[in-house]
Amino acid sequence: MKNGSEPATKADLKEGINSLRVELKGDMTALREELLQAIHDVETNLLRAFYSYTEATQKHFSDLDKSDSSLRDRMGALETRLLEVEKRLNFPPPSRQ
Repeated sequence: MKNGSEPATKADLKEGINSLRVELKGDMTALREELLQAIHDVETNLLRAFYSYTEATQKHFSDLDKSDSSLRDRMGALETRLLEVEKRLNFPPPSRQ
């Protein structure tokens, strides 16, 4: 395989095969590294998306908790006022005679 016009010997074939193996191994290693980097990048992007979603959901729940607390306070005040009205209706003040 020196100039392409002579017949290849077994040693030439072994040398060619070994050369291809080394080249393929290098290519496969490079592809593996690229694949691992791509997987890492996708994982990072997914985690960022989930964190953003979680932060937004947490804020929403926090707002709901505040709103719920406010509504409970208002309901408590209304119940107290209603109880006072019911007391007056059921137990009117003594009449002055």
